[in-house]
Amino acid sequence: MKKIVLAVFLVVSLAACSKKETAQSGTYLARVDGSTITQADFDREIQSLPDYAKQMFEGPGGREKFLGEVIKKEILFQEALKQGLDKSPEFIRKMEDAKKMTLISDLLEKEVMSKVEVTDKDVRDYYDRHQREFTTSRTRASHILVKTKAEAEEVLERLKKGEKFGEIAKKKSLDRASARNGGDIGYFSRGQIVPEFEEAAASLKIGQISGPVKTRFGYHIIKVTDRKAGPVAEFDRVKEIIRQKLTGEKQKEAFDSYLEALTKKYKVEINKEALKASKDKGRSAAPKESDTK
Repeated sequence: MKKIVLAVFLVVSLAACSKKETAQSGTYLARVDGSTITQADFDREIQSLPDYAKQMFEGPGGREKFLGEVIKKEILFQEALKQGLDKSPEFIRKMEDAKKMTLISDLLEKEVMSKVEVTDKDVRDYYDRHQREFTTSRTRASHILVKTKAEAEEVLERLKKGEKFGEIAKKKSLDRASARNGGDIGYFSRGQIVPEFEEAAASLKIGQISGPVKTRFGYHIIKVTDRKAGPVAEFDRVKEIIRQKLTGEKQKEAFDSYLEALTKKYKVEINKEALKASKDKGRSAAPKESDTK
């Protein structure tokens, strides 16, 4: 358990909490050689822990136990400094990367995230305009799954000429489980199948057949055979989901707009010859098929 606690603790902060002791350092909780751990350091460290880690230090002796972890961290930090690890090129590179990402995060929080607001009215309006998204309706569909778009278009032509959907599915569909039933996959509710398939099926009326629909499985020709309407989910059950969705969409719009405006302020030059040379170098470095056997 102590090893786990220490591992959790060591990753909670990049900054060291220690300070060299001075005459003005005031009250301290512990000293490690010439460095002190103050109450402020202790409070900051424990507050930075996730809730599940904080629970490890509750109850009698919890604060003393946590101070022990802070001391362990300080000992390891000082030893790393004595070994000069803070002077290594790898450490300097990592710190520069951390600095860059932290500053970018702070900039986006200041210029984008903090300026995005989703009101209660926004959430309610979306709910009222998109009732279908919150129904518990179930759709029944059949499909013919093939590998390429060209094959899907060929299937579509055969259907237009009058061939039976179920017969083609039995002979042609890569989804053999549903092919045995003429392509029927049964009823499904929202969120139970891949989004592209679900979206295409939702746009079809009963009896309608889709064009080629691409998913990670291949290309589908979809036929909706039935639909059972259900009640609309209550607003209070879905309002936070809507808020998160709208917030994400607004943040993306704000980010895209902000970045577009910034791009106009900065001169960007791309060395295409160097980029091409880098790409060619990457190809030559890749192992050949014969090398992997």
